[in-house]
Amino acid sequence: MNKCFLKKKRKESETIKMKKILFLISLLLFSCSEESELLLTTPGELTTFAFKKSINQNLTSDLVLNFDGVDTFTGSLNYRTAIENLVATFETVGGTVTVQNVPQISGETENDFNQVVTYTVFNSDGTNPRNYYIDITYFTGLPVISIQTNGVPIDSKENYVVGTVSIQGAREFENLEEQAMSIRGRGNSTWFGPPKKPYQLKFSDKTAILGMPKDKRWVFLAEYSDKSLLRNKISLELGAMSVLEYTPKGEFSEVFINDEYNGTYLVVQKVEVKSNRLDLPDNGYLVEIDQYYRLGADDVFFQPTIFTQNYSENVFAVKAPALDFGSPELTLIEEHINVFEAVLFGDDFKNPTTGYRAYIDLPSFVDWYLIQEIAKSVDAKWYSSIYFNYVPGEKIKMGPLWDFDLSYGNVDYADSRYSEGFWIKDNPWYARLFQDPYFENLVKERFLYFYNNTDLLLSNLDSHENYLDLAQEKNYQKWQTLGTYVWPNPIFFDTHAEEVTHLKSWISNRMSWLYGQFN
Repeated sequence: MNKCFLKKKRKESETIKMKKILFLISLLLFSCSEESELLLTTPGELTTFAFKKSINQNLTSDLVLNFDGVDTFTGSLNYRTAIENLVATFETVGGTVTVQNVPQISGETENDFNQVVTYTVFNSDGTNPRNYYIDITYFTGLPVISIQTNGVPIDSKENYVVGTVSIQGAREFENLEEQAMSIRGRGNSTWFGPPKKPYQLKFSDKTAILGMPKDKRWVFLAEYSDKSLLRNKISLELGAMSVLEYTPKGEFSEVFINDEYNGTYLVVQKVEVKSNRLDLPDNGYLVEIDQYYRLGADDVFFQPTIFTQNYSENVFAVKAPALDFGSPELTLIEEHINVFEAVLFGDDFKNPTTGYRAYIDLPSFVDWYLIQEIAKSVDAKWYSSIYFNYVPGEKIKMGPLWDFDLSYGNVDYADSRYSEGFWIKDNPWYARLFQDPYFENLVKERFLYFYNNTDLLLSNLDSHENYLDLAQEKNYQKWQTLGTYVWPNPIFFDTHAEEVTHLKSWISNRMSWLYGQFN
């Protein structure tokens, strides 16, 4: 082998080695440079977040938010705090902090915390932004209704007290600026017994509140004996699932009267004949089956001939429009009910053409029955809060639904407390209707619709329980009824969660029992 060739190969080998050495040196130098750069960059992090009373004058005390260990700070503020312009105090490591690209200075920068606010923290070199979420609950998270009567007590069901009302709508609803209103008590057993009273509030003009359509009158249900706070709410949701022409809407709210917290209420549309509520033609009538002793001084009523033979204490009160005793309109309604009952309790009542079917709207009668039977509402057997409407020339329609605080087993003086057994089926109209296999089959077929939505009903209860988590705590700090007997509780529990669990269990058992009976 020639020496020139060997010399050339050695030179090439040395060149390759040199390139490898230079490559390793450059790689080492680059790595050290990068590590040095990393050591000089501080990762961005939000470590504490608070609102100081000394900076935010509306605060009654300092509020230090809780961190979930991931990316969210949470806390609850006093209801009087102006949540729209709070100044936060926070500590960070890393670089700058921004909210929607606006630099934030601890103890100086204001923000609106009605919605979740995103704070972005950058690394010390301005890279790798990290988001943190500031989730502030205004009082309990529910809307807050503030009623002012200049200290005048609301102690009458007949006489209104004048004042003003304003609403802080929380995250779900619009605020209502302070405006004039009048307010009085309402209810019967709910008014005269419990210390937490129900009310009726009236505006001078139609007003929309809590996302519900405009109207003048609104009902505040106290839910004192229903410690789940949910029986009326879920019943109205069942009504919304039904074919009934109208079911009132209701939303939860915290109520303050003359600056004093009065608890959690369900604010509900009043059952009325209005374009935004039960929309009947001008010649339509809303009638309530009630008890004589519960009538007001202005109520106009009658007693059907056949019905009165067995239920002398009941009356049929015309709720709308306003009528006079002896008027042709009142006579028209009374005569129509008498004719209907004569047919219903007559020998040929099953006749599809001339029997009861010619007088009643079957879908509404079936759905009203099923909702009441599922709830086993004690009054709906034939006592009070039983509404139907009638338009001359048309069929009688059941509804709207109302008054479910003494339902779903929440009564200790009647068998309606048990999840087994029929109750509304003993209502005299329905007892007769069930003697017709045609009507009975309609009920059985329609029941499957509600039965198949049992999981949805139970899921709604879970959602409402979560929604009321902070509210129920405040409510029962004010009204210390958990773990104690309140008329007419057949059973009671130490916590709100247990009350809801019991309600869910009762409903599940009720649905199962009815399924067995109807199938």
